[in-house]
Amino acid sequence: MKTTSKTTDITQGVIWKQLLAFFFPILFGTFFQQLYNTVDAIIVGRFLGKEALAAVGGGTGTVVNLLVGFFTGLTGGATVSISQFYGAKNRRDLHRAVHTALAFCIAGGLIITVLGIFYAPWMLRLLGTPDEILEPAIQYITIFFMGILPSIIYNMGGAILRAAGDSKRPFYILIIGTFLNIILDILFIAVFKLGVAGAAYATIASQTVTMILVIIILMKTNDIYRLTLRDIRFDGPMLRTILHLGLPTGFQSVMYTVSNLIIQKNVNAFGTNTIAAWAAYGKVDCIFWMMINSFGIAITTFAGQNYGARKLDRVHKGTKQCLFMAAIATVAMAIIFIVAGRYILWLFCDDPAVLEEGMKIINFLAPSFITFICIEVLSGTIRGCGKTLVPALFTCGGVCILRIIWLAVAVPVWPTMITVSASYPISWTLTSGLFIVYYRYLKKRDFGAAPVKANKSFI
Repeated sequence: MKTTSKTTDITQGVIWKQLLAFFFPILFGTFFQQLYNTVDAIIVGRFLGKEALAAVGGGTGTVVNLLVGFFTGLTGGATVSISQFYGAKNRRDLHRAVHTALAFCIAGGLIITVLGIFYAPWMLRLLGTPDEILEPAIQYITIFFMGILPSIIYNMGGAILRAAGDSKRPFYILIIGTFLNIILDILFIAVFKLGVAGAAYATIASQTVTMILVIIILMKTNDIYRLTLRDIRFDGPMLRTILHLGLPTGFQSVMYTVSNLIIQKNVNAFGTNTIAAWAAYGKVDCIFWMMINSFGIAITTFAGQNYGARKLDRVHKGTKQCLFMAAIATVAMAIIFIVAGRYILWLFCDDPAVLEEGMKIINFLAPSFITFICIEVLSGTIRGCGKTLVPALFTCGGVCILRIIWLAVAVPVWPTMITVSASYPISWTLTSGLFIVYYRYLKKRDFGAAPVKANKSFI
């Protein structure tokens, strides 16, 4: 078998070093990917004002996550399959998984484009988006969905590389895309005066470049996950395997987003200042999510490859070490947010009322971040070992449904942003407890069945 030096064999060697070597490129890559939206928010907020910031960073992001998140969850089934096949050095099934996943991305991306263009404006109105920001929000989100396909294809291509142990090249691609996005943001908004539409056009253009680059890498590699364009098509048995693993995660993502939509609707009731503060906080908050999600991706790939190689002891040791590292990083980040949060918020908007509201949210939520780490790390391990249904049920029930119940019961009694924000730590704490119990149950049974199999020939 011919391989490249770009991939990392994570089925042997020092675990914590491998996790960190895999984690940091994912973290920095996620950071640069998030900069797409963050730079939009900074430039929009500074050049166009707080109303435009609320339009670009308020309900629009949640609506995008509802449609895109479900599909991303589905493709997570492909990532699990690919990591396990790669760990087992199963060339034939890996080939089928890669090409079916990309065919699925193309078809799904076209569907999301249509749904986004026609239904996103209706969803913004359903959320109670204030009249003064509704028109620019609709303009931004419509253009954004017109160019969503390149982003979906890039994300799948990057996931294939990471599943094979290559977390560096997706990072390098995102650096290129991010700096291109910054240049185009300034050009379209500050020079050409295109308003919020300029931010959407800049994002589409930069994501198209990242898509092209990742496709080229997949086609040029000599490793066993190499992409051949003429082989991109649906393989029935492999598609069923991917959907079996991905559907629970897809519905979990939808439930997450539905709960966030309800939260956004509650936030909208407090007016433009609070909406802008929540949008700006979301850009600060995303730094934590980038970090913890990177740990989740790292442990999912680590668990998938080692489970595919039947090295279960390494799976358990890796999970324990990942939890420890995630806890240290979370505490450090919470302290930074509390100390420097006002300065970070100021990047997006210097309105005193917005800054005050934003700091109230940060001071309340940042100390509770530690309650979330078990959800991300333990669910990552469990998904990597092919168990996706129960984690999705835990997350839907513990995080999403409980959050919705809290908003329906508590907010009418105590109608404040702190009450709305409290839905997060309450739901995180309960769900973390569920994951700890379930992980210990699976550990005693070595996660049950063997790695995923799909033995039909590639057609």
